[in-house]
Amino acid sequence: MERETLHRFKALFESKRERLLYSGKLVNEEFQLRPEDLSDEADLTSSEGETGMRMRLRNREALFLKKIEDALDRIAQGHFGSCTDCGDDIGLKRLEVRPTATLCVDCKEGQERSEQLHIDGHRFKSLGAKMKFV
Repeated sequence: MERETLHRFKALFESKRERLLYSGKLVNEEFQLRPEDLSDEADLTSSEGETGMRMRLRNREALFLKKIEDALDRIAQGHFGSCTDCGDDIGLKRLEVRPTATLCVDCKEGQERSEQLHIDGHRFKSLGAKMKFV
């Protein structure tokens, strides 16, 4: 991959990392219950629901931050843009759409087919298999 392209992705990841870390500081303050949230059962329930949603969001952001850190490590090691399964080039178009991608399109599709077969025991309709409905 060209040096200029790598620098562009590195700058993108660093920017996203900074935004996530900054938003994390702001969101952490929102996890505390305020006295007005405890005034009645409906307020408490609403506040607990909002807190749960914020926690799920923070978990998603933490997972994304990990992917960003991994991508920055791959850039530093010279492996960014290579499929972790087959070693082929992931492709610039795929990386522009999903910069944290670690699999080329073929390997990702294979992974998704495998996961789908494992989950429900059926093949995708696009693969020509007839689905059975009970």
